[in-house]
Amino acid sequence: MKQAICGYHQDEEHHWVAELSCGHFQHVRHKPPFINRLWVTSPSGRKSMLGHELKCKKCDEGAPKDKC
Repeated sequence: MKQAICGYHQDEEHHWVAELSCGHFQHVRHKPPFINRLWVTSPSGRKSMLGHELKCKKCDEGAPKDKC
């Protein structure tokens, strides 16, 4: 199920995590050549992706909401 990005935070290892409108979190890493998400590396890039929908596997599995 696709869910919109509504915010971000960094985990304990300083990796960026998208906060989705469903209440789940999803890592959004830029690790070329396999994962190309250059937008995650800058504040303006992350801001530009607010509202963008990502596939939420946790919704598909019926997982409870994540907590900070």
